[in-house]
Amino acid sequence: MDIKHYMTDVGQRARQASRALVKASSNKKNAALLAIAELLEASMSSLIAENKKDLDAGKTRGLDDALLDRLALNEERIQGMAEGLRQIAALPDPVGEISDMNYQPSGLQIGKMRVPLGVIGIIYESRPNVTADAAALCMKSGNAAILRGGSEAIRSNQAIAECIKQGLEQAGLPADVVQVITTTDREAVGELITMQDYVDVIVPRGGKGLIERISGNASVPVIKHLNGICHVYIDDKADRQKAIDIAYNAKTHRYGVCNAMETLLVNHAIAADVLPELAQKYRNEGVELRCCEGSAKILADFATQAATDEDWDTEYLAPVLSIRLVDDMDAAIEHIFAHSSGHTEAIVTEDFSRARRFLAEVDSSSVMVNASTRFADGFEYGLGAEIGISTDKIHVRGPVGLEGLTSQKYIVLGDGHIRT
Repeated sequence: MDIKHYMTDVGQRARQASRALVKASSNKKNAALLAIAELLEASMSSLIAENKKDLDAGKTRGLDDALLDRLALNEERIQGMAEGLRQIAALPDPVGEISDMNYQPSGLQIGKMRVPLGVIGIIYESRPNVTADAAALCMKSGNAAILRGGSEAIRSNQAIAECIKQGLEQAGLPADVVQVITTTDREAVGELITMQDYVDVIVPRGGKGLIERISGNASVPVIKHLNGICHVYIDDKADRQKAIDIAYNAKTHRYGVCNAMETLLVNHAIAADVLPELAQKYRNEGVELRCCEGSAKILADFATQAATDEDWDTEYLAPVLSIRLVDDMDAAIEHIFAHSSGHTEAIVTEDFSRARRFLAEVDSSSVMVNASTRFADGFEYGLGAEIGISTDKIHVRGPVGLEGLTSQKYIVLGDGHIRT
C-alpha cells in the first residue's frame, strides 16, 4: 500500500465530508447517533468476538494487564458506548449557537457564532470505545473525523467502524464523515499529523511516549494531555470514612485509566487513624504501596517499599500507589505543584475555607472536593462522552466534549452600512 497516497485520499474525502456535514440538521446528526447506538447493541456478539481476537493477540505479544483491561470489550462496556451515543444525541447542538450580540455605535449588530473546527484527526491506543466516543462527538459538533487506533485493537475498531458507517448511511449522511484507518503502518500517523491541507486539529490519546512524539512531530495543531499523575490529599479536618472511601475508590476502581489516583497525600495528624485501614483494603486488592519514611513507620505491619524521587513523577496505570505524609495543606499543594501532570487533584476535608483555597490554588484541569478522581470523565461531567482530557491551557482544558470541538467566528449584521 502506498501510505502517502492512501492518507491523502482519506484527507480529501474527510474535507469534502466536513463541508457536507456543516449543512446537516441537528435531527439528521442525532438520527445517525441513535442508529449507531442500536447497531452497536445489535452487533454485540460479533464485536465481542472480534475483540477476543485482539485480546488473544495482545496476550501473545505480552501486553500487560493494564493494557489488556483498556483493550477489553464486554456487554457492559458496549452498552456504555451505546448509552454515551444516546446522551450525545440528547445534548444541545452547539453548532450555530449565537452569543454576545450587541449593537455598536455604528448601528451594526455584532456577535459570535459557534462553528465546527473542520476535520479532526484522532490517534489513540488500546481502548476501542474511543472509536465510538470520538466519532460521536466529532459528528455532533459538525466535524469530520479521521480515526487511527492502535494495532492491538485493529479488529475491534474495524468492527465498530462498520456500525458507524451503517448508521451514517441510514441517516443519509456521507460515510466519509467518520473514517477509521485500516492500516497499522506507523507511516500513516506521520502523514496524518502533517496533512495541514486536510486536517485542522490532532487529538492524541494514549501513553506519554505517544503523545510526546505526536506533539513533537505534528505540523497540525494538537489538543493533548501527557499523562495523569493524579493526587488525593486527606486533610486533618477530613471525615474519616469519606477519606477511606474516596482514597480506596480513586486507586482501585480501575487501574489503567488516566484519572486513577497515583499519589496519596495524608496530613500527618490524621495518618495513623486512616492509613492502616486503607492499607488493609489496598492489600486485599493486591496494591503495592510505596511509602515515604513517615507513612512506612505507620504501616510497619504491612509489606511496603520505600518511595523514590521517581515515584512521585510516575503514572503507574497499575496496582501501585505512592503515599506521602505532609504537615499541612500548604505542603500538599507544594507537592502537587512540583509533581502533578495537571490532570486531576482532590482534597478530602470538612473545612470549607480549606476546600475553597484548594480549589483556587491548585492549577489542574479538574479540582475536586470530597470526591474520587475517577469522576474526571466526560460522561460523568454530563458531556455524553469525551474525546480526551486536555491538560493544555489554550482553547480547551479538562474533558473535551462538544463545545471543545468547536470554535467561534464573529458575525456582523448590517443594513447597507459603509465605513466613513
